Amino acid sequence: MNTFISPRSARRQALWLLLCSFLVTSCLDHQPPTSSDATGFSADVVTSWLTLQLRLNQPAPVSQPLVARRFAYSGIALYESIAPGLAGYQSIAPQLNGLTGLPTVTPNARYYWPACANAAMAAMSRSQFPNASAALKTAIDSLEAANTVLYRKESSGEELNRSAEFGKKIAAAVFEWSKSDGFDNPTPYSLPVGAQYWVPTPPAFGPPALPHYGKCRTLVANSDAGAEQGDPIPYSEDINSAYYAQVKELYDISKTLTDDQRAMANFWPDNLWHNVLSQVLALEKPKLDVAAVAFAQLGIAMSDGAVSLFKGKYRYVGVRPVTYIRTVMNHPAWNTVIPTPAHPEYPSGHSVMSAAAAQTLTLIFGANYPYTDKPFNVPGVSPRSYKSFEEAASEASKSRLYAGIHYRKTCEVSLVQGKTIANTIGQKLKFKK
Repeated sequence: MNTFISPRSARRQALWLLLCSFLVTSCLDHQPPTSSDATGFSADVVTSWLTLQLRLNQPAPVSQPLVARRFAYSGIALYESIAPGLAGYQSIAPQLNGLTGLPTVTPNARYYWPACANAAMAAMSRSQFPNASAALKTAIDSLEAANTVLYRKESSGEELNRSAEFGKKIAAAVFEWSKSDGFDNPTPYSLPVGAQYWVPTPPAFGPPALPHYGKCRTLVANSDAGAEQGDPIPYSEDINSAYYAQVKELYDISKTLTDDQRAMANFWPDNLWHNVLSQVLALEKPKLDVAAVAFAQLGIAMSDGAVSLFKGKYRYVGVRPVTYIRTVMNHPAWNTVIPTPAHPEYPSGHSVMSAAAAQTLTLIFGANYPYTDKPFNVPGVSPRSYKSFEEAASEASKSRLYAGIHYRKTCEVSLVQGKTIANTIGQKLKFKK
């Protein structure tokens, strides 16, 4: 039997169907992503833990290589805790240097991936900062709990418990792997003797720092292949030599520093590239997958860069400018803008690691990325603006010359070393299938 529908009724029915379609679509647009795909979640869990780990690294500052190492292992644990849920992605464990036997998810079980990441980052923070203050340990507990409260709005208790357990297991496996990289090598170290070799520098005159760090296992095998830039300028006390010329240039610059050059020298010692990442994530607001990849790849590049540069530092064991200027050039009252770090001159740590960081961020977020760098919780230091990550790395490198702790050539070739390492890691690490 045919049913007659008037034109007015037909229009009403069409409008009703259109309205229902709109409402359903709107609801779907605001639904949280399914537990089988982590790529649709926000990066809030990453940014919250990144901020807290920046805080954790501040109270008892350690050398930048060890800071980079902490971020690298945290980033790997973060990524691996959500990798099984990232559609189109894969674990990077088989591509890393000796990371095997990671826990796996239960087949056909549901996971709430931000909860996996939350538990992994909380566990890594506790493991990597066992001597944190009571207040900071409470901050770790509080952040983990606060995130979990949010997740209860979108996931069941059973799913959250399963997810947290997986994240903890990933963190435990990654942290156990980290113990075998050789960073805490206790072998005694004896400095070579000679005018060309490093000696303790003012004001602390501390012993050589991290003399065996260059022997550490890199996170990506052979990540610095072809990165080293050859020997430094040969040591000489001849006033007509290239070596004397580079020292004199540094000394002359120190006597005519502009306000901006002095500000530059003081800006970078307290600046961390993971703080730059934090600011970029706040601007870009990417999804969980992009943020986790950026966190992991940045840490890996900087950590491997640190191993490479310390390999060179203790191969050449070059004397620092302050020693040469005070003794050979006979300016005993001369001083640097900032204290000279307690390790040899060549290569430049800030140059290698900043170039590795800048190139990594460029690979992920693009070249010519303008941003203003606001130092994390450092009073009295004004923000500085850059047209690109590369420009920022170049300034970080120049700041070592203006600070009086590295020569120009050291800074320039060290930038090439760091960028080469970042490119190699970018080529070798395949996050996507």
